[in-house]
Amino acid sequence: MELDRILEKAPFFLDSEALAWVRETLGSMSEKEKISQLFCPLGVSTRKQDLLGLAEKGIGGIMFRPMKGVQSANTIKILQENSKIPMLIAGNLEMGGNGAASDGTMFGSAMQAAATNDLELASAIAKAICLEGKAIGINWAFAPVSDIDLNFRNPITNLRTFGSDPERVLAMSKAYVQAAQDCGLAATVKHFPGDGVDERDQHLLTSVNSLSCDEWTSSYGRVYEALIASGVKSFMVGHIAQPAWQARLGGETGKTVPASLSKELMQGLLREKLGFNGLIATDATPMAGFRIAMRRELAVPLCIENGADVFLFARDLESDFNLMLQGLEKGILSKKRLDDAVIRILGLKASLGLHLDGKALSQSSLSILGCPEHKRLAAQCADKAITLVKDTQGLLPVSPKKYPRVYLNVLEPNDSPNTRLKKKLMAKLRNMGFEPTLRDRRALAGLSVLADEGASIFAKAASLFRARNSLKELTGKPSDFTGNYDLALYVANFQPESENTVIRIDWKGFKGMGNDVPWFVSEIPTLFVSLGSPYHLQDVPMIK
Repeated sequence: MELDRILEKAPFFLDSEALAWVRETLGSMSEKEKISQLFCPLGVSTRKQDLLGLAEKGIGGIMFRPMKGVQSANTIKILQENSKIPMLIAGNLEMGGNGAASDGTMFGSAMQAAATNDLELASAIAKAICLEGKAIGINWAFAPVSDIDLNFRNPITNLRTFGSDPERVLAMSKAYVQAAQDCGLAATVKHFPGDGVDERDQHLLTSVNSLSCDEWTSSYGRVYEALIASGVKSFMVGHIAQPAWQARLGGETGKTVPASLSKELMQGLLREKLGFNGLIATDATPMAGFRIAMRRELAVPLCIENGADVFLFARDLESDFNLMLQGLEKGILSKKRLDDAVIRILGLKASLGLHLDGKALSQSSLSILGCPEHKRLAAQCADKAITLVKDTQGLLPVSPKKYPRVYLNVLEPNDSPNTRLKKKLMAKLRNMGFEPTLRDRRALAGLSVLADEGASIFAKAASLFRARNSLKELTGKPSDFTGNYDLALYVANFQPESENTVIRIDWKGFKGMGNDVPWFVSEIPTLFVSLGSPYHLQDVPMIK
């Protein structure tokens, strides 16, 4: 039987009892109930009435954005207790338990873990993350990010990856998969066929993995093949084209087709070439990379017909459900492909023990969220991840005895001098014995206030005062500025994130004169620290 052929093998390995549950459950389902299982929407309401409505719909899974652990656990408990078929409860458990609950432990980015070069520590962190997720009822981890950071200008992979070395990406990803499985969670490799080549964001368009078939096989393909062999249970397919493999496997040459809609990439490459038998989920379908590819009435059923098993999120759940149903009625989605998808969804649930009278649905103590041991691991990771990029002038270590007067310029999206980071840095420098002076980066940005007829006299006065001080720094004798400081310290806190398409330092300049730029590197010893991105050296090559 097809069901047995799929579920007796890796990564499910179902025993006779689990197979019987899947067979009986599948046989009792109507076509509408099967279609409901395909959906894993984003939870938007925690009202009991709304949760009962979702449970009644029979959706296959759900993901909520992080809430307080108590609220998350209660929300999930209501859903599971009222669902005819247990749900897959997903969480973005990439950087910490805070991906599950807002009071979970934030460990740091995948790149931070990779920078420690400590696989044992990375494994311990992965286990801690998954245990915090499990505490509130998560059973499906949307991690690890197994993309390769081949193009550091990509704003969506970048820090979310384990770096640019495929071997390190593989080692760290395997450690995460093993930790998740040891905790009873299904890990998810993302984002097949591989993000990190294009510098564009698949949230905003269909991005492209432009490697040749051979280049892809020796990098992304090697990582995926090894993770499949390690027993990973699910893959997330991105809205990312892979033209070389698309064409080689019979697709239309030169056409940009997101993998989430490509039969060649999902069935031909992932299933047949790489031998993956587990569950395939799309990435979020409201993303532009999916939405712009074709009409939604076609895309919704076609992504399942062409190889996906789970339809992640929804533009509108009711509308997308109806489009899936219409697709089945019109023959865009075949009954066989629908059954295959539901078999794998039920198979994943059974492999996690969700069919065993709720035993695998029980939640552990919430005291593990943000616990002292996990905070200790987070601090250890932060310390070991610090990387010295260059020190060509032998400046380090710095001390208040040698460099007492510090010019501090904190670069972050918020230019207010009263941000949490600026206050913390000023306090720390003073406590260490330095005499810091904080640069007000609003100095020239507010000059437009002077020409604003609607601005108050107080706003204009404040703007004029800041501009005057800044212009003095810019146009006065260099010695008038440099004579006041022994050390210049720049601290940058710009982090790559979805839909933030440029990861560069935003200098505050005046008429191209760049007063915010460290123009004084030949006059004052200057130190640059980045907290959010390892790639700012492109903007400050002058700093020694």
